[in-house]
Amino acid sequence: MNQQADASRLPPWLQRQLVALQQQRGHAILLSGPAGLGQYPLALALARSWLCESPSPEQGACGRCASCHAVDVRTHPDLFVLMPETLAIELGWPLDERTQDKIDKKELKPGKFIRVDATREAVAFTQFTRSRGNTKVVLVYPADRLNMESANTLLKTLEEPPGAVRFVLATEAAHALLPTIRSRCQNHALEWPAQAEALGWLEQAVQGDESLAGKPQSRESLATWLLAAGGRPDEALALARLGLSTSTWAGLPRSIARGDWSALADWAPARQLDLLHKICHDLMVVASGGLPRFFPPADLPPPPRLSALLQWQKALQQAARTVEHPFNSGLQQEAWAGLARSVLTP
Repeated sequence: MNQQADASRLPPWLQRQLVALQQQRGHAILLSGPAGLGQYPLALALARSWLCESPSPEQGACGRCASCHAVDVRTHPDLFVLMPETLAIELGWPLDERTQDKIDKKELKPGKFIRVDATREAVAFTQFTRSRGNTKVVLVYPADRLNMESANTLLKTLEEPPGAVRFVLATEAAHALLPTIRSRCQNHALEWPAQAEALGWLEQAVQGDESLAGKPQSRESLATWLLAAGGRPDEALALARLGLSTSTWAGLPRSIARGDWSALADWAPARQLDLLHKICHDLMVVASGGLPRFFPPADLPPPPRLSALLQWQKALQQAARTVEHPFNSGLQQEAWAGLARSVLTP
């Protein structure tokens, strides 16, 4: 889900989960599931409801009190948001003065993992007296970005929090968390939205998106974006912003097999790589006798040997580890195109 969405306006499938989560009495909740299901907005909505002065079981936070406002403007004294600096900057959460000063002076690059110093600050935060309300909250996202030292620093406090402190951790890779972290939380696996719900949300989101204003979209386009996103509504909205048409999406697998990347000229490397993963996934499923997830069967080229697809998948996974490095994009695309053509050409 849109990570910068207002936590008070959750999609219906996340709102249902929020209602259920408010009934949990544990001090630590872990929200887990595949990417794109709304871990961050749900975690923030839950933290907001815990801190709200007038929460309701049906809606969560009231959205009107001083506490809700403080969360919305990122200044609540009883909320500590623990996340990588790159993500904190993207989502508008303030960094501590020392770290911000180092980044401003180019002495430090914003990190993509949660540093141990920030984790120590979160632990210290739990020791302070509450400024208002009945609880303090630590929100950790993505929890899998805790390195080993950070995770161990948090562990003791997570096990025995001082006073009225609650934790909400959210992740798209629960398997990457320390088992001891997972065991100290009540786990909630996020639910997938029903297709009708997802299409309804996507239609409203497209209509309300400034970049798509004045561009009415057909139900066929909405369904294509949702299919291309594997059922994840927020990813479907991102594809809508790309201007992806039904015909373009349908033609991509065979175009890639021919070595024609013209439709991807304006795509970022990470999105190009994501497309290759989807084509590879669907061909592996078809080769194994199943139904593809991202493309209609008729739009896929004939699947090559499963062994070739497994080698391609391995190469794509390796490429994903370095996709954000500042490589020459033209050479990178040429290498990916050559490998895809060699695998998909009969």
